[in-house]
Amino acid sequence: MSAPVTSVETPQPEPAPAPASARRTWPARLARPAAAVAGGLLLYASFPPRPLWYLALPGLALYGWSLHGRRLRAGFGLGVLGGLAFLLPLLVWTSVEVGSFPWLALSAAEALFLGLVGLGVAAVSRLPVWPLWAAGLWIAGEAARSRFPFGGFSWGKVAFGQADGVFLPLAAVGGTPLLGFAVVLCGFGLAEAARRAAAYRRTRTLPRGAATAAAVTVLAPVAGAFAALPLVSNAPEAGTATVAAIQGNVPRMGLDFNAQRAAVLDNHARQTLKLAAEVKAGKRPQPDFVLWPENSSDIDPLHDESARLTIDAAVKAIGVPTEIGTLVQNPGPGGKLYNTLIDWSPTSGPGVTYEKRHIQPFGEYIPLRSLAEKFSKDVNLVGEDFSPGHKVGVFTMAGTRVGFATCYEAAFDNDVRDPVEAGAELLAVPSNNATFDRSEMTYQQLAMDQVRAVEHSRSVVVPTTSGVSAIIRPDGTIVQRSGMFTPAILEDEVPLRTSLTPATRLGTAPEWLLVAVGAAGAARAAVRAARARRGAPAPHPGPRP
Repeated sequence: MSAPVTSVETPQPEPAPAPASARRTWPARLARPAAAVAGGLLLYASFPPRPLWYLALPGLALYGWSLHGRRLRAGFGLGVLGGLAFLLPLLVWTSVEVGSFPWLALSAAEALFLGLVGLGVAAVSRLPVWPLWAAGLWIAGEAARSRFPFGGFSWGKVAFGQADGVFLPLAAVGGTPLLGFAVVLCGFGLAEAARRAAAYRRTRTLPRGAATAAAVTVLAPVAGAFAALPLVSNAPEAGTATVAAIQGNVPRMGLDFNAQRAAVLDNHARQTLKLAAEVKAGKRPQPDFVLWPENSSDIDPLHDESARLTIDAAVKAIGVPTEIGTLVQNPGPGGKLYNTLIDWSPTSGPGVTYEKRHIQPFGEYIPLRSLAEKFSKDVNLVGEDFSPGHKVGVFTMAGTRVGFATCYEAAFDNDVRDPVEAGAELLAVPSNNATFDRSEMTYQQLAMDQVRAVEHSRSVVVPTTSGVSAIIRPDGTIVQRSGMFTPAILEDEVPLRTSLTPATRLGTAPEWLLVAVGAAGAARAAVRAARARRGAPAPHPGPRP
């Protein structure tokens, strides 16, 4: 008789605990994306026309917190998400005349750069003093998108939201890269300080080195800004000049294209004649020279007799050199078209010219036209592509060296620095913002001009066709400004300056140095990750059969 068989129950292993990501509640899962979006919206709100420059700091702090400790893929996604929250409202003006597609496409393309920045910030966020490396990566992202593709797009650089902020003097030290770096460093430093404070509440321990590093990243940018204050001055170094800026305004309805071009020219001539009459009547001082906006004559006065006579009559009436913004096309088949400024003399007529060097893609020329037409027929509004000029724009007007950056060029560091290095005692930014209606675009561009004034310690005069025109002191203060879509004459005695700020002298060196800081942090993070992978224990082989 066989022994009874006893059933032995094999013990089953305990089920593995669910990963932390699976245990998190939906609010916890959404905390990081929500912080990235909130950070992007606050960064947008820090830009003009709102005088809320300080909102950039909590915005960047939230953005940095959302990226801290994340995997690279999550960092990229959060970076894009925050970038869209920032750029979509900032760039909505690009949709005013041509619909939503260009706005959405541009915002998405620029947000990809911020996605790459987010990936990098996530990578360096486990390093000591991570805000330093992360701020360098942010500037590397701005440097990249200011150059690629199609010559880059600098709109939305953090520095351009700081025209009224305490960090502004740093523009005179290292230009927009250093100014932006300081703001980002301070914002990310606030994120690290908050993170350390939360850890202290949990553990009641606070590493001295980490606390010191967090404090330095917050306080050093502020201290640096106050230390740079002596570089900001309105004192004349080469006397003064009385300058007048003309805003003629544009008709909005009821005229076909050719009639509107003629009306715009007539408006600017009319305001110049009004200025001449007020000078003659003793109501205004005689200006040393007059500045008209970009596109104040969209009829080429070098080849159109009627336009030439209209301009000549206005300039002779005021009796001083006048800069005219116009379009000039070389004669003959295939003649190149240029966005041109002309130094017009009351005695000898048109003189030296400046052809805009940094022309706007999809606005003044269409890259990849045949491909672009498949996405939007609005590209046909640019019927003929402009060509870029190659000479730096400096006119000697009534003995004053006036440097020019035309409209879009104000967003690019080199385009503004070049005329100052060539001897400009005063900067002018003739612009045409009429295409963008009453959007925030003109205020964003005006803030750029304020930053440029401090960066190069020069007065800046901004004549626009439809507003906002302005006269800006070298310390960034706006002393006169016009309304929008109204004729205006601005006139002021401005200080002329000849000294070069450290930012002007150093050129692109601060930017490349800060890019190197970001690259060094990324390299350290990559080395640390590689060592961690090599030092990880091998997977357990499991039970033998």
